[in-house]
Amino acid sequence: MVEIKIAYEGQLRCKAVHGPSGQVILTDAPTDNMGKGEFFSPTDLVAAALGTCMLTIMGIVANKNKIDISGATADVVKEMTNVPPRQIGTMRVKINVPKAMTDEQKRILENAAKGCPVHKNLSSSINIAVEFAYGK
Repeated sequence: MVEIKIAYEGQLRCKAVHGPSGQVILTDAPTDNMGKGEFFSPTDLVAAALGTCMLTIMGIVANKNKIDISGATADVVKEMTNVPPRQIGTMRVKINVPKAMTDEQKRILENAAKGCPVHKNLSSSINIAVEFAYGK
């Protein structure tokens, strides 16, 4: 169990404190939704959670299978819908593993990424496209 304490700071900004570590995240509403856009928006954090979760689960599986994915990156592009209600419409994820991999290693890593808890818990109303690149 993890507790996160969140306080509304005013001007569409919130402060979240991670119970176990004390680390703080500030969020803002985006500029296209009456906010300052000086920090991640809550939906930006969803996109960040997806990318970091995919890489983390890939790392766990890579360690178990003695696969080196050091230097791997994820780029996530989040697009909101244009019609109400305001929600995430699409997230495009590009995962780059800088080392060449065998077909079996690719299968292991891609299944791990797509099976991450965040990906599995996102609504099916969000179009999630995932692309993998190796050896670049």
